Amino acid sequence: MRIERLLLALLLGAGMLAPATAQRVRILVQSSPLAGFQYYGGKILWDEMHEGDALTLVREPDNPHDPFAVRVEWRDQKLGYLPRSDNRAVAEEMDRGTAIGGRIGKLTKDPNPWKRLRVDVLVGL
Repeated sequence: MRIERLLLALLLGAGMLAPATAQRVRILVQSSPLAGFQYYGGKILWDEMHEGDALTLVREPDNPHDPFAVRVEWRDQKLGYLPRSDNRAVAEEMDRGTAIGGRIGKLTKDPNPWKRLRVDVLVGL
């Protein structure tokens, strides 16, 4: 049984979910800094973004720099990538067809671009 179905069964069995809402469950599986913030749209879009906003994660298997690359987008604008140190498991799950999404977990005005935006990675059940 896939992990998503197992978790869903456990939550339903424990009475933590009503069957009608079961399809909308998303579980936080990872939080990572955004790599490349300073090179893409983050600086321009900063004032429009909010914590909790949906992010789209796009698999880039043909990326010449990283075969496990996962691009991060906000409203169809490229913000950067999941860091190489954090992307392999996400990429492998995306390649298996697992429903993976993201959201802005934290926005921080910091001179270090690695600390400005935290990407929360979510698995849908």
